[in-house]
This record gives sequence, C-alpha cells and structure tokens, in this order.
Amino acid sequence: MPSQDATTIQDVTRTQDLIAAERFELAELLSGLTEQQWDAPSLCTGWRVREVVAHMTLAFRHGEHDYPLEALSSPEEVNRAADEWARRDAARLTPAGLVTSLRENARHPWRPGGLLEGALTHDVVHGLDITLALGIDRRVPLDRLRMVLDTLVPDRYTFFGTELSDIELRAQDLDWRFGKGRPYRAPAQRLVLLLCGRVHAGNKPGARTR
Repeated sequence: MPSQDATTIQDVTRTQDLIAAERFELAELLSGLTEQQWDAPSLCTGWRVREVVAHMTLAFRHGEHDYPLEALSSPEEVNRAADEWARRDAARLTPAGLVTSLRENARHPWRPGGLLEGALTHDVVHGLDITLALGIDRRVPLDRLRMVLDTLVPDRYTFFGTELSDIELRAQDLDWRFGKGRPYRAPAQRLVLLLCGRVHAGNKPGARTR
C-alpha cells in the first residue's frame, strides 16, 4: 500500500496534469479565434473574450502582493478588483500575448483559495464562459469535470450566489450527486455551469456572473 505522502504526491501530480491539459487545450482553441471573436461578449458581465483571458492569466503576471484577491473580504470586492485588473491587462496585451501567457504557464503553481483544484475550476469555468458565448461546442473531459464538481461542493458554489435548496443534483454522465430533494439530472458540464451561476435549473446558458 502506498504511503500517505506518496498518495498525496500522486494526487498533486494528477491535478497538475489536468490543469496543464486544460490550459494547453484552451490555448490551442484561443489561438484560432478571429479578432472579432476576441472582442465578442463572454458570459461574464461586461467582459469580452479578451478580458476573460486576461483575468485567467493575471496570477501568472502578478505576484500575490500585487494582486491580493485573497485578502478581500466579499465577493463584491473580489469582482470589483478582478474587473479593474482584467480591463487594464486586456487593454495592454495582444491576443497572441494572452495565449502565450496561458500556454507557457500550464504548470504554474497558483492555488486560488489555497487549493490547487481551485485553479482547474477557475480555468474550466472561464473556458466555458468563452466557448458557450461564442457558440463553440467544446466538451470538457469528464475527469476534469468531476474534480471541478467536487471542488465546488459542499459550499464553494455559494460564492456565486447559487441556491440549491430542495434540489439533488445528479450527473447523467458521471456517478456523482449532491444535495437532497427533487432530483435534477443533467450532464456534468451543465451542473458545473449551474453551480457557478451560469445557468439555472431548466434554463439555457446566459446568466451573467464572474
């Protein structure tokens, strides 16, 4: 039987591999976008695709003392600060520069909220903010979606103002469920969008939130 330290190392390595794969794939997708698509609205209120990618890559360019989101006390303060930084960096960096930042930092050790899994969640959700808004049918691999779902529950989804009273979420393509009450069955990718406030049960994507 592997030691606890060995298991922990394996878990970290696996998470890093999933993050790197997601960033490489997103970088490849983004590198093929037109200028018009970079300037198209995303699912995040007031952000074009370029602001979303600037936000996704902020931690790679700025240290935690320059970009201290973890020190802010409320979701409103976090969103306000994130908005200012994303707009500033989106204005000064080219799409090619943003793609390079994402690709070259595929294994960056950033841990939002102290969780390595939080970085995968951040990348997956914002990647969907882009692809859904552009009408690109990208399906995130199920092993990544499972880790994102496990990271969002039991309580991190509340950051997005999501209410799940009397609902049990059940993934149709994974052995995963959460909550109690009326069953809501959907693909894992849609459940991620629901937990992050991008959709509501029974509605199409389109909720505007960060």
